Amino acid sequence: MSVDQELILERDKAESAEPVSTATVVAYAVVGALLFGWFLFGWLVLQQGFIDSVGEAAGTGSALLLIVAIVGSVRRSRR
Repeated sequence: MSVDQELILERDKAESAEPVSTATVVAYAVVGALLFGWFLFGWLVLQQGFIDSVGEAAGTGSALLLIVAIVGSVRRSRR
């Protein structure tokens, strides 16, 4: 191994990901269930059509993931 590879391996070990907390897993499960409920509400109650309901739920999920990514990057930059 070269010196560069050793430095990369050491850096990767130092920046290893923290374990995911139980609260985070529960929050993602709740959000997933709410998105599925949102899909079912649009499809069965509002009768918008299957594809429209899938698109609406997927768009809502994408927006939530974007918010999570922004909040996470702001929190990480403060450390």
